[in-house]
Amino acid sequence: MKTVVSVVGNRPQFIKAAPLAHALDPLVRHVLVHTGQHYDHELSEVFFQELDLRPPDHRIDSGSGSHASQVAAMMAGLDPVLEAEAPDLVLVYGDTNSTLAGALVAAKRGQPLGHVESGLRSFDRAMPEEVNRVVADVVSDLRFCPSQTALDNLAAEGMTQGVHLVGDVMVDAALEFGPRARERSGILTRLGLEPGGFALVTVHRQSNTGPDAMPGLVEVLEAIRQPVVFPLHPRTRAALEAAGLTARAEAAARIEPPLGYLDFTALLSSAAAVLTDSGGVQKEAYLHSVPCLTLRDSSEWVETLELGWNQLIGGLDAGRVATAMASLERPQAHPPLYGDGHAAGRIAAVIAATGS
Repeated sequence: MKTVVSVVGNRPQFIKAAPLAHALDPLVRHVLVHTGQHYDHELSEVFFQELDLRPPDHRIDSGSGSHASQVAAMMAGLDPVLEAEAPDLVLVYGDTNSTLAGALVAAKRGQPLGHVESGLRSFDRAMPEEVNRVVADVVSDLRFCPSQTALDNLAAEGMTQGVHLVGDVMVDAALEFGPRARERSGILTRLGLEPGGFALVTVHRQSNTGPDAMPGLVEVLEAIRQPVVFPLHPRTRAALEAAGLTARAEAAARIEPPLGYLDFTALLSSAAAVLTDSGGVQKEAYLHSVPCLTLRDSSEWVETLELGWNQLIGGLDAGRVATAMASLERPQAHPPLYGDGHAAGRIAAVIAATGS
């Protein structure tokens, strides 16, 4: 039986790995490795519990730190794991430091590599995630594209071998776990919220959480002009505290700790709008037909921009947020951009057939 090692380390990767693990486990010997990129309970263990994702077979204590130190710690931890498991394929997901570390170790060891969510491009090399995804694509043997745009991006870069248009595994997760979130989560009742009567905000990128960014973040919260729920990433909480702006943020928004998948999805799917600097949350907003304002200069989910479901704000710009919120609309067109919810099965079938 083939051995496949999945390398995951943060919230979006746990979500992507859940449907794929369910599809792979009956077909191959599937080994889960947790790099420790997200290690708080609210950002890690709760996702395994809520998404029926079995505990990881290996854990690496990479911890926090600079991009270089984190990737180095992950690589040092992954190398003996891949040596011992001798996989027929290493799978990496998305564009995080865990993705880069897994891709580099597999490539250096000469072990076949598959990239789930291949071909996405923001065309902004100032984003660490852009560098991570480009490197992973270059050294991959199997490239699993979530959209035609992603496939076209790879072709434009000369990558046409081992490319598969499969759809997006996060569509699989949304279809499978979205109803569970709405049925089981009582967070709207707990927070006293009405569907469509609030905005949901997430901010975690280093570019938006530096000391100089915190006044702009608070001004964005104040500019929304309707109830705001703000699940606070540990990095953002620390930055607000260091800037002495926690009280002002709490006056402008309902501050919550990081949320599990079910509570977060229940909030997102009921929000009037989502404001985020997360790539995954942009896509989740589209999947649940919620308008999104992206607090960045670029997006890898270009189709959502073209259809009007997503707008680029250009960072923490309170004036542009106020203008966008005042004219917010739900576009009529909402095509299934990212597949039909069977991406995991397609990926598993390709993996099972490759080299057999």
